[in-house]
Amino acid sequence: MRNALKSVIFIVFVLLASSGAMLSAAPMLDVPGAGASSAVAKVSDSDLEALQGQLNSLKQQVSQVSNYNQLEPPQDLVQSLIKEADRLSALLLPEQAQLQSQLGVLSPAPLAEATLEESDIASQRAALTEQKNKVDSKLKTLAAIKASAAELLTQIAAIRRSLLETEVTQRTRSILNPWFWVPLFDPPADDRQRLVEFMQQAGDTLHSVWQPGKRLLTSVLVIFAVVLWGLGRRLAERGLTWLCIHRMPEGRLRRSALALASVVATVLTAGIALRVLFFALTRELPLTPQLAGFSEEFEKIVYTCVMITGLSRALLSTQHPSWRLPAIADEVALAIKPYPRRLAAVLLVAVSVAQLTNATGMSSEVVITVRGLVALIISTLIGSILLRVNRTRRAMVVAGDAPEAGRTLAGVVYAFASIATVASLFSLLIGYVSLSRFITYELVWLFIIFAGFYLLIQLLKDSCEYLFSPRQPTGKTLKQLLGIGDTRLEQISVILSGVGRAALLLIAFISLLVGGVGSTLGQLANNTLAMLGGDGLRKLNIVPANLLHGLLALLIGIYLVRTLSRWLDNELLPKTEMDPGMCASLSTLFSNIGYALVILLMLSSLGVKWTNLAWIVSALSVGIGFGLQEIVKNFVSGLILLTERPVKVGDLISISGVEGDIRRINVRATEIQLADRSIVIVPNSQLISQNLRNVTLGGSAQGVATLELTFPLDIDPEQVRNLLYDTFCEHESILEKPAPFVRFSQLKPEGITLTITGYVASPRAVGSIKSELLFEILKRLGAAGIELAKPPPAA
Repeated sequence: MRNALKSVIFIVFVLLASSGAMLSAAPMLDVPGAGASSAVAKVSDSDLEALQGQLNSLKQQVSQVSNYNQLEPPQDLVQSLIKEADRLSALLLPEQAQLQSQLGVLSPAPLAEATLEESDIASQRAALTEQKNKVDSKLKTLAAIKASAAELLTQIAAIRRSLLETEVTQRTRSILNPWFWVPLFDPPADDRQRLVEFMQQAGDTLHSVWQPGKRLLTSVLVIFAVVLWGLGRRLAERGLTWLCIHRMPEGRLRRSALALASVVATVLTAGIALRVLFFALTRELPLTPQLAGFSEEFEKIVYTCVMITGLSRALLSTQHPSWRLPAIADEVALAIKPYPRRLAAVLLVAVSVAQLTNATGMSSEVVITVRGLVALIISTLIGSILLRVNRTRRAMVVAGDAPEAGRTLAGVVYAFASIATVASLFSLLIGYVSLSRFITYELVWLFIIFAGFYLLIQLLKDSCEYLFSPRQPTGKTLKQLLGIGDTRLEQISVILSGVGRAALLLIAFISLLVGGVGSTLGQLANNTLAMLGGDGLRKLNIVPANLLHGLLALLIGIYLVRTLSRWLDNELLPKTEMDPGMCASLSTLFSNIGYALVILLMLSSLGVKWTNLAWIVSALSVGIGFGLQEIVKNFVSGLILLTERPVKVGDLISISGVEGDIRRINVRATEIQLADRSIVIVPNSQLISQNLRNVTLGGSAQGVATLELTFPLDIDPEQVRNLLYDTFCEHESILEKPAPFVRFSQLKPEGITLTITGYVASPRAVGSIKSELLFEILKRLGAAGIELAKPPPAA
């Protein structure tokens, strides 16, 4: 077991479920003090030999494993070895740079002056060169060790994947077969002997602390641990609650802080109590390898159970419903309340028994039977929780009460858990015991990840809203310090909140892939950091079926792209000063790029290597040449429209006899809305290749209202001209500049044609204004006794 400091770091990581490596149990070298004369003296050859020997031992240990769970300790130790190599390299790099600089000062003198060089300078140069060669040699050795360790990590990941696939696909007897349970009630003699030896080792350890003269201290420590877990947790939770109520601002941030305080109090007191209890029982006699391995696994199970109870208490909040973060009805919360403790107790006992069989190396028959028992108990308990929730919600509907808000998400979670539980029980019935155990463990792990990251996301969102609110002291201070307005402050809040939530969702997804109930949290942190760094994302394959992996990547990628698009449309872009057309163009461009990246990620998840895509490129070339040419041309034209923006959403355009407003620019075509509200779909390539009239591109386009009227030859042209001119000038929508004018267009035997032209503020208003002008002109012509020319009779 690790010391108290490492335990605190362990607990903090469980609470945050985010990246951050735990301290390893592997031995570390002392960091040189400030007064160290040379890093070379601190990194001796024996240290390098010890690292190499540890790496060779780990390789031998990995080559002999036969169980999936046996690879977890070596993987943690290899990661610790890499950290140690990095630490030693960091000690040597400054020394190497310093020696290189000193050698640069003492560079060889020119040949003509070589005889004048003093002998002490030459000797000093030789000493520095020798010392630098030693540093270079040690750095090369450390680099080789690190590379070999990284390769071993890759091999461990491959072996774990292979063993996991083997275990999950292994079929045994059904739990309905009586012979399945025989090894549990009548284990083989070898397994009994192993269990007796393990119990003897545990008894010797307990006997060493219960000898006369040591019983009092042992009793005091055990009682202190129990009191700390029971009474201490309540006191810590009340203390943190008091701090949140009296020191945190009233509102959503206080509610999130109260939930976090409940989890912190539960995990910290449990961790300290476990440290005290372990010290009380193991302070006299060092643990045997079997006991040490079992104690480490038992510690992880304890923290898992503590997280289940702590997160459930914080999110359900049955004693203070107003503090509850998720939208869960009181009746449903009260119905779920007793089950987290029952699930934690079942996990603590059942999984500990399963780990006991692994630690003692019992036969596969006993291991499979215990796994079946664990999976059956946990699946049954989870199924009872789902049935209780379903009955409660039905009773609420019958009573006329609406179920909890956010029913879509609650329904998805309920359906997923129900399907997984049914699949687990069905796997037990047909003999896939390891698969059933895997499903139940993943369900528990999914709850911890979902609940933990939900709490962190709510806390992050509430913190950003409070810190950057113009009504809060922090927001006012930022406004004065940065000299920005309320809108910019809200934009900063939305961006930081969105980026933070996206990062937490990514870490949560990675945690689901690289972790589980049977995984170490140090391994979870290191694998998360490696995947976020990019190298692990390329090399790590956790899910046995690449097809399922690719499907998950596709579904989650599409969900994230749509979520971020809605966030852009509803939260970020409305708070900017960009026009609606630019906002729509940016949203469409983001969606197109996002979907392209999702497709690339899906192909990568399927294991497709880009170096092997020559045949796909060839096929696409042929397809583009014959059938996809127009589609590709329209797609590229759509990208040009979104970037160069010769037309944008909201513009009034005219092309090929079609005139209307642009409503949407899609990947392949553009939607144009006509005056009658109908939609015309125009391929993007036509907007690029054909002559197009953009009426509103300049931003100050004016409409032209032109009327042509034909009058008889016997009218007074001056009277009619003045009448038409006055009608246009008196209309409120006709602009004064440019002024309207009347033009003598044609003189025919049928009559005189006059054209009157006026300008209006917007091209979109031309139709309605022309209609109003015609009504007014006909009214005035009738009052003046002037008639329009009649068309000649048909021949």
